[in-house]
Amino acid sequence: MPTHAAQTLPPALPRPAPISQAEYRRRRQTLMAALAPNSAVLLPSAGLMTRSRDSEFAFRQNSDFHYLTGFPEPDALLLLLPGREAGECVLFCQDKDATLEAWTGIRFGAAGAEAEFGIDQAFENAEREAHLAELLDGRETLYLPLDDAEAMALAEAVRGELQGRRRQGAVAPRSFCDLCPLIHEQRLIKSETELALLRHAAEISALAHVRAMRAAAPGLHEYQLQAELEHEFVWHGASGPAYASIVGGGTNACVLHYISNRDALRDGELVLIDAGAEFDLYAGDITRTFPVNGRFSEAQRALYEVVLEAQERAVAAVAPGATLKAIHDGVVRDLTQGLLALGLLEGELEINIESEAYRRFYLHSTSHWLGLDVHDVGDYRLGGEPRPLAPGMVLTVEPGLYIPDADDIPAEFRGIGIRIEDDVAVTEHGHEVLTAGVPKQVADIEVLMISS
Repeated sequence: MPTHAAQTLPPALPRPAPISQAEYRRRRQTLMAALAPNSAVLLPSAGLMTRSRDSEFAFRQNSDFHYLTGFPEPDALLLLLPGREAGECVLFCQDKDATLEAWTGIRFGAAGAEAEFGIDQAFENAEREAHLAELLDGRETLYLPLDDAEAMALAEAVRGELQGRRRQGAVAPRSFCDLCPLIHEQRLIKSETELALLRHAAEISALAHVRAMRAAAPGLHEYQLQAELEHEFVWHGASGPAYASIVGGGTNACVLHYISNRDALRDGELVLIDAGAEFDLYAGDITRTFPVNGRFSEAQRALYEVVLEAQERAVAAVAPGATLKAIHDGVVRDLTQGLLALGLLEGELEINIESEAYRRFYLHSTSHWLGLDVHDVGDYRLGGEPRPLAPGMVLTVEPGLYIPDADDIPAEFRGIGIRIEDDVAVTEHGHEVLTAGVPKQVADIEVLMISS
């Protein structure tokens, strides 16, 4: 009987350390220290979402809930009760149920939540009605996400129940406050452990982009490059993409959030890929644009170099004290200057900037925060002014140019879309590019693709 040679498979990247119980505890303590006196936090987890009929989407925890607990199950509820002697952190979670667990997996239950996640006290959901109002009795202010319908319904129910017990001495919360600004301010500055997870998500994402560059060829379809990307994500232990992968060939690259990914890749066109892996809920986010056949045309190269120069100057500007507005303004100036040089705009540089003529070709901002969400939380302005960057912040830098397929555009530029995006962490003395593992110089891209 013939035998097959063993297939040599590439090793997966070593996994970084997960967030520790101690770090989750510090996060909760920091949040509680920012609350008004005699207050509490009420925060529901994410729930399961129906995909079709009786099947659900893969569960993904609410980012704020994960940030405070690391608890990975749906239908949970977190209470933070500063000063409570029996424990300041209380969790309600799914009931242990042998029959359901045989279908959908083992549940931690109350004992598991306390042992595995450092929760002070846990109850299963069957006990929620008996304990929830009692735990919040006497708290004057209740912090919760005010835009969360489930949280608001629970808070109103608790307040109503406690108001109904006034004759027995119960005291209902007098006010509800939005929890989100407090927790989102915390999430904006990443710890060293978080930075390690973001580096890992970025490294996986970079490997996936390199794989897609090597695989690209005329006649393939966009979805086949998507498959190459997402194979690499999961091979290295990511849960999958951090957002819907964008693979846009030709004019599809001019659609900013193009996710159909159904068209054939054509010889002589560019393909734009905007995709990133999610690892332990932390997001990678990379965009690269490259020629389907491995060689830039003269017009493609000229336009690409305009975007690349703007992107590199913007990355170089990331440092403590800089602002995203100043970085974006520099990108606008560089792109506008390039558009004038290529004949896609006419007139004086300052007039084109002031009139926003560039917006025909550059529609979006240069940066956004990155973390547990791909468009992560945190205010971009403080006191009405652009927020200075600080060590521990992580952001994207992603200028682009999107040239309409229009009669007034020189034929060689029509329908070209280019975006170049890296993930950048702010350090004490400058910045760290987390996504340097995927090439963006024209020569490096061509060498990689032609040699593949």
